[in-house]
Amino acid sequence: MRRRLITGGVLAGVAALVVASPAGAQEVGYEPTTQDILDNLWIFLAGVLVLFMQAGFALVEAGLTRGKSVANIMMKNIMDLCAGVMAFFVVGYTIAYGSSNGIFGFGDWFLSGGEYEGGLTIQTDFFFQVAFAATAATIVSGAMAERTKFKSYFLYTFVITALIYPVVVHWTWGGGWLSRLNTPFSDFAGSTIVHSVGGWAALMGALVLGPRLGKYTKEGKPRAIIGHSIPLVVLGTIILLIGWFGFNPGSELAADLAVQEIALITLLAASAGGLAGMITIWIKSGKPDVGMTCNGVLAGLVSITAGCGALTNGYGILVGAIGGVLVVFSVDFFEKVVKVDDPVGAISVHGVCGVWGTLAVGLFATKEDGFLGGADAGLFYGGGFDQLITQAIMVVAVFVFVTITAGALFLAIKATVGLRVSPEEELEGLDVIEHGSPGYAGDTLAGFSLSDLVPAGTSSSTNKTEV
Repeated sequence: MRRRLITGGVLAGVAALVVASPAGAQEVGYEPTTQDILDNLWIFLAGVLVLFMQAGFALVEAGLTRGKSVANIMMKNIMDLCAGVMAFFVVGYTIAYGSSNGIFGFGDWFLSGGEYEGGLTIQTDFFFQVAFAATAATIVSGAMAERTKFKSYFLYTFVITALIYPVVVHWTWGGGWLSRLNTPFSDFAGSTIVHSVGGWAALMGALVLGPRLGKYTKEGKPRAIIGHSIPLVVLGTIILLIGWFGFNPGSELAADLAVQEIALITLLAASAGGLAGMITIWIKSGKPDVGMTCNGVLAGLVSITAGCGALTNGYGILVGAIGGVLVVFSVDFFEKVVKVDDPVGAISVHGVCGVWGTLAVGLFATKEDGFLGGADAGLFYGGGFDQLITQAIMVVAVFVFVTITAGALFLAIKATVGLRVSPEEELEGLDVIEHGSPGYAGDTLAGFSLSDLVPAGTSSSTNKTEV
């Protein structure tokens, strides 16, 4: 992977200001080349695509849950972005990419420090990286849908983007201890670094919250709570697929020919995941369920995110297809065995498939991606046995860190401001109670009397048809 900001002291090696003119370039002693400009423009556009994924997450989550809390779902997704950007700007980016002690970055807060020496400017890099931080945060929203206090979720968003996610990034892309092992980790665009972080935080949030009212019978058997809009789910899935072409190819961090290769394997894995998910649920339930098919597409995308720069197309299809199968059984496992109410399958799509994609690099990687090099590369199962061990260490370390920190965070919120709404509020829906208006207004004449609608001096019979 060409995340050239992997080493410590990242902020010292990138710009504090975008060089916008020859005069400005002379002041800092470097004039950007055409390749520098192209790189920055491409990463900016890739960042826009990743930010657009927020719309996809919002639509998928809204569609798979009930309409009485749709405004609440939408509000949480827009606040994931707004709060996440501010938290990452103030402290998160420095913790992730600041001077490294192996565990925690520090120094040069608020994007200060450093001189431009070519490559990406600090503004470009921050723009791209903060989109990833917002993605990790918003994954949790769906798993906690329909029963979480908005102010409590708002607090969580700040903490995950300011601390939990940045620490994981520092261990890996920021030059921390996982990048210093004899066989360094390989996670091209974040199957574990982004998606499993969000997935495991979602797991802890759902566990601390408990299931929605009526989700389980007295005997502990799950009931189906049907989402209110399959069209929103499908549209959101397509938007996420499009956004992923910024997520994975953008992680090349350069405008070069590898971008097209990464885009193709991403598309192949997504398609394989969708097909495999559809076939699996069709065999299992007798129907090609639309929602689970969409989760299969997303599972394929998450699964290939780690290895999109290191796997061949054939292995990409295999990894995506296995992800599509895996998500169907994983959703059943968490719902029926663990008794976790995850309305959108976020834990399975992002947590479980993120683990699978990360381990798949050690099994199938054949391309050198910036980490898979050296004399031992490719001697055993593509990535090599040593690579597989490193990938497993990474998976376990991130799981332990996120479950402990996110679990402690949700328990602390529960003990102080409270995490869950009252049963009466949950039954009524969160839109009006939390935000003052419904997500779907319904009859726009509701609340008006006939005298309000008919002009003074006009008989009601005259205007009956108009009203």
